[in-house]
Amino acid sequence: MTDPTARNRLDEEESPYLRQHADNPVNWQPWDERALEAAEERDVPIFLSIGYSACHWCHVMEDESFEDEEVAAVLNENFVPIKVDREERPDIDSIYMTVAQLVSGRGGWPLSAWLTPEGKPFFVGTYFPKESQRNQPGFLDLCQRISDSWESEDREEMEHRADQWTEAAKDRLEETPDGAGAAGGAAEPPSSEVLETAANAVLRSADRQYGGFGSGGPKFPQPSRLHVLARAYDRTGREEYLEVIEETLDAMATGGLYDHVGGGFHRYCVDEDWTVPHFEKMLYDNAEIPRAFLAGYQLTGDERYAEVVAETLEFLERELTHDEGGFFSTLDAQSEDPETGEREEGAFYVWTPDEVSEVLEDETTVDLFCARYDITESGNFEGRNQPNRVRSLESLAEEYDLEVEEIADRLEDAREKLFEAREERPRPNRDEKVLAGWNGLMINACAEAALVLGEDRYAEQAVDALEFVRDRLWDAEEQRLSRRFKDGDVKVDGYLEDYAFLARGALGCYQATGDVDHLAFALELARTIEAEFWDEEQGTIYFTPESGESLVTRPQELTDQSTPSAAGVAVETLLALDEFAEDDFERIAATVLETHANKIEANSLEHASLCLAADRLEAGALEVTVAADELPDEWRDRFADEYHPDRLFALRPPTEEGLEDWLDQLGLDEAPPIWAGREARDGEPTLYVCRDRTCSPPTHDVEDALEWLGDDAAVETSGAESLEGDESPF
Repeated sequence: MTDPTARNRLDEEESPYLRQHADNPVNWQPWDERALEAAEERDVPIFLSIGYSACHWCHVMEDESFEDEEVAAVLNENFVPIKVDREERPDIDSIYMTVAQLVSGRGGWPLSAWLTPEGKPFFVGTYFPKESQRNQPGFLDLCQRISDSWESEDREEMEHRADQWTEAAKDRLEETPDGAGAAGGAAEPPSSEVLETAANAVLRSADRQYGGFGSGGPKFPQPSRLHVLARAYDRTGREEYLEVIEETLDAMATGGLYDHVGGGFHRYCVDEDWTVPHFEKMLYDNAEIPRAFLAGYQLTGDERYAEVVAETLEFLERELTHDEGGFFSTLDAQSEDPETGEREEGAFYVWTPDEVSEVLEDETTVDLFCARYDITESGNFEGRNQPNRVRSLESLAEEYDLEVEEIADRLEDAREKLFEAREERPRPNRDEKVLAGWNGLMINACAEAALVLGEDRYAEQAVDALEFVRDRLWDAEEQRLSRRFKDGDVKVDGYLEDYAFLARGALGCYQATGDVDHLAFALELARTIEAEFWDEEQGTIYFTPESGESLVTRPQELTDQSTPSAAGVAVETLLALDEFAEDDFERIAATVLETHANKIEANSLEHASLCLAADRLEAGALEVTVAADELPDEWRDRFADEYHPDRLFALRPPTEEGLEDWLDQLGLDEAPPIWAGREARDGEPTLYVCRDRTCSPPTHDVEDALEWLGDDAAVETSGAESLEGDESPF
C-alpha cells in the first residue's frame, strides 16, 4: 500500500484552515484512518497540530516552522504530522486541550501535541518558535529530542506517561460520579438557589473599574455570565447584578471589542480596559454577545443596546452570510497592509488622524470623529488606532458649541464615509465553512432579535439559515446531522453542540414565526440527542455520538467556554421542548442535572449554562399560548418590552380542526397540555398565560395577561431608571 504520509494530503480537504497548510513542505495528514494506520505501521509518534483559520499565532508558527524545509525534513522523517481544524473537530480539540490544561495549567492555539501511534499524548504545548528564545524551547530542537527519545530506552517512560495522561483526560472528560444514572446519583438536581450562587460568583469575578470579568488583560466576552446575572436580577431584584451587566455591556459596546465603523464584535481585547482587540470576528461571538445585549435592552430600556444588536446583525448579513442563507464561520484578524504588502493583524480596521482627514475633509468633522473615537497621533495599536468611543455627544456639544443632534448627524455621516473608504482596503480572509452548531447559535440570536426588536427581517435571516443547514446537513431518513458544509462538501458527524444549538435555534424560529415545521425539526433533533448522546446508565449526555468515531476518551462538555456548554444548552432546550412532546425529555434533563449536581454547585461559575438550566427546571416556563393564525404584533411587542428569561411563545391554530393538522405533522396522538383546550374564543386571537402550573383566564387583551402576571410594577421600576443622573457612556 502506498504510504499516505509521503506527501501533504491537505489539498484534498475543504477546511480553509487545512488548505492554508496544503503547500507546506511538511507532509501534513488530515485526521483519518489512513494517517492513524500509517503511524502504527511506521511505529513513529504522531505530531498533532490543532488550530483554526483566524488564529494569529497559528499563522506565526506556520511562517516560522511549517514552511521551513529543515523543520519539514525532521517532521516528515520522524513523525506522522496531522493537522486538525478545531472548528471541524471540537471532539479532538477537547481531548488534547484538556491534557494541555491538566499538565501545564494553560492552553490555547496553536495546540501542539505529540502522541503515541494509538493517539495517546505524551508531550503537549502551544506555540513554539523555531529556535529557542526567552526560556522557550525551540520547535526544531524539541522535535529532534522527542524523536531521539522515542528511539531509545526512554520510549517506555514516554508510553507510561501517555497512559497516565490519557487516564487523567478520561477522568476529567468522561467519567460521572459513582452511582450516577439508573443506579442512583445525586438525590436531586440543583435548586434555583444555584443561580444566585453563580451570580454571586460572577460578581466576585467582575472588574468594577473597567467592566467585564477578571483583573488585568486579556478581556474576553462572557455572555453566559451576563445571562446568569440577568436571570438572578429578575429573580431577586438585587441592583448590583444589573450594575455589573450595564458596566460590562457598556465596556464592550464602547471599547475596541466592537467595530464602530462596520458593526460586529472582535474575538477579545488584549488589555484590561477593552482598548485593543484581537481582530478576528467569530460567528459564535456575534451570536451570543447580541443575545446578552437583547437581555440588557429589555432590563434597562437603553436604546443603544438595541442599536448594537441591529448593527451586528447587519454586519452578519453583509459579511458572514452565504448567498443562499447559511452563516460562514470567521473573518481573519490579518489582512494585507497596502503600504507594506504584508499581512498584518488589524490592518483592515485601524486608522491614523491623517487617514480620517483624507476621507472626511471637513476639519470640524475630523476633529469630532477623532475626539469621539480616540484617534490620536500616538495611536493605541502599533502607531495606528482601533476606534474606541471615549467621549459622549453631550461633552462634545459643550466643547464645540454645537447641538447634540448636529454632532450625531455629523458623526454618522463620517462613519458612513469611513466605512465606504475601508471597503476599498484589502479584506481579511473569510473562513466559509458553514457549521451546524454555530449556525444554530446565530439562528437563535436572530429569532430572539425578531421577537424583542419587532423586526420581521431578523426572523427571515433566522429561517433562511435554518433552511440552509437543514437542506444540506440534515439527513431526514437517517435522522442524523452532519457538522460542516463547504462548497458542496459535507463532512463530520454532528456533535452534541450541533444538535443542541440547532434545536434551540429551530425552536426560536417557531416562536418568532409560528411555523410548526420549525418546531417539528427541533423535536427531531431532540430525539436524536436522546438516541445518540444520552447515556441512561451514566446519567449524562456526551459530546460525541454513540455511533461516532472512537477516540481515546469520550468527552462531555459541561463548562462554558468560548461557546455555551453543549450539555447546558441541550438540557435547557429539552426542558422547553418537553412542553410539546410525548417523549420524556424532562426526565433526561433532570437526570443530567442530578448526575452533575455536586460539580455544578461546587463550581457554579464554570457551569453557567447548567445553572441556567437548573433554574429553568425548578421555575418552569412562562407559557404564552396564543390561539391565532399569527402572533399579534401588539402582543409580541408588549412581552418583548419586558425581560422574561423563561418565556415560551406557543402559537397554535385558532381551531381544533387546525390543531389536528399540526398534531399529525408532529406525530402526536393528542394535544400537549400547552395547547390542549386552548382554542380561540369568540373568533378572535386569544391569549393564555401560565406560570408555576397556574394559568390566567383566556383573554383578548395582553394587558390583562400582564396584570395577572403581576409585572406592571416591575415594568415601572425596571432598569431604565438606573442610569438616571449619569452621563450616558454612548
